[in-house]
Amino acid sequence: MNPVLAIIAIAAAYLCGTLPSALLIARAKGVDIATVGSGNPGASNVARAIGWKYGIWVFILDAVKGALPVFLLLSDRPIAYACAAAAIAGHIFPITRHFKGGKGVATGAGVLLPLHPLVMLGAAAFWVITMKLSKKASVASIAVVPVVIITLFAINKPLWEILSFIALGCLIEIRHISNIKRLISGSEPPITDHAS
Repeated sequence: MNPVLAIIAIAAAYLCGTLPSALLIARAKGVDIATVGSGNPGASNVARAIGWKYGIWVFILDAVKGALPVFLLLSDRPIAYACAAAAIAGHIFPITRHFKGGKGVATGAGVLLPLHPLVMLGAAAFWVITMKLSKKASVASIAVVPVVIITLFAINKPLWEILSFIALGCLIEIRHISNIKRLISGSEPPITDHAS
């Protein structure tokens, strides 16, 4: 791809990642999600605050903003990976919100879908099972990252792709440090069956 077009594509992927799905959906219900629960603008916090159906919509929108730019550039795999990183960075460090964003799990799932769809399906099943057993979305989110990376190794994907996911996975895990601290202290909130 032309270098200028590549830069434009990566910048567009970053801006796509900055779409504040959780803030918009929660605000439509009269809730400022940044001041509720963990304060994280993500699907799990929205689900705890205003109900699962809204959390699911946040997850879908956050995944789409990762999947779309990657899918459009899939014919140029290195650029697709660069767009994947940019979309996740846009979600975690949005310039529109003073670089204070979410934790990247849903957007990471979105970028994984066009790149490795079968791995994504397996990871989704693992996430749901782990969340159901632990009653904590953070446990599932923290655990699914190494599972994805190990799976990519197991199915013999190119080393540069695996290293790319290791880098993105480390970023997502670092964003969960506060959750890890709460899990250790026993203060991490469980997922509830809020149905509103």
